[in-house]
Amino acid sequence: MAIHPALPRGRGARSNATGRYESDKREAFDDGWLPDDDEPKQIETLLSPERAKTILTRNDSPDIGFDRSINPYRGCEHGCTYCYARPAHAYMGLSPGLDFESKLFFKPEAAALLEKELSKPGYKCEKVHIGGNTDPYQPIERKLGITRQVLEVLDRYNHPLSVITKSALIVRDVDILSRMAERKLAGAYVSITTLDRKLARAMEPRAATPEKRLEAIKRLADAGVPVGVGFAPAIPGLNDHEMESVLERAAEAGATRAMFVTLRLPLEIKDLFREWLEEARPDRAARVMSLVRQTRGGRDYDAQWGTRMKGTGPVADLLAKRFALACKRYGLNRERTIEADTSQFRVPPKAGDQMSLFG
Repeated sequence: MAIHPALPRGRGARSNATGRYESDKREAFDDGWLPDDDEPKQIETLLSPERAKTILTRNDSPDIGFDRSINPYRGCEHGCTYCYARPAHAYMGLSPGLDFESKLFFKPEAAALLEKELSKPGYKCEKVHIGGNTDPYQPIERKLGITRQVLEVLDRYNHPLSVITKSALIVRDVDILSRMAERKLAGAYVSITTLDRKLARAMEPRAATPEKRLEAIKRLADAGVPVGVGFAPAIPGLNDHEMESVLERAAEAGATRAMFVTLRLPLEIKDLFREWLEEARPDRAARVMSLVRQTRGGRDYDAQWGTRMKGTGPVADLLAKRFALACKRYGLNRERTIEADTSQFRVPPKAGDQMSLFG
């Protein structure tokens, strides 16, 4: 057993328990032998290439508004304590805890794989969502630029897309997104869970500050990119009181759409979140978990299709009513959805291709 270090700086998870598929279970703990002056250690981020065979991930979930997505990265350095993507790290033989935010995988051939898949005979174009699992604009994107490469491919193919992030780095790609938006091919969502900078720092340690996310919404809107705000997750007793103020500030910045998701705690996330909550907000931890269970039929989580995103019961119903009223008050969701024109899709000619006699 390893000795539990002091809480690492700039990380969200408080532990690093072995993934659920490993036969040997190990978890660090404090056995009392740490020196009194032990300082928090910095955990370095380790990057590894992932040799993926495909880049488009398909899903047939009835409560998700897209059937294909692109995730340039596995794991996320933002370190959000509530991230529903954490359990997927167990498939790599790693922990959904600290490993998830410090041992990251990137797909260097993402753009080439995408071109190959889009060029297949019989490919049927539908909107592709970027960032359905981990954030496509997490800090390592600044150096690797894989998300931008993917956008460049989608731009050349006139392929519609949507993207969601909690990073201000998305404004780097406003040139591509605005160009595609003019052709009704692109829309974006920026996730803002709180306007409280202190809470954001604790809950989403390496994500952009709330003010920078609002500025990103403004920059996208000013460039003509249809942009929405995601109040996700709504955590009863912790950040839900900010729902109206977040939607108001986002609308003022130029957002025209909004969505929310009630906190989801599948698999390892329930223990990781509870551990963080008891350390970061001990005064309200019991109350928050009680309210969360009231949205999930008395359990930590209920994965039932159709209700898993919003929950059930009086607490969940009240969140939904407040959201609807706030959207009406601030002029959000007046249009049904961000447009995505699939009719413009085409496979661009390659060098050496014979030109059509009638093109």
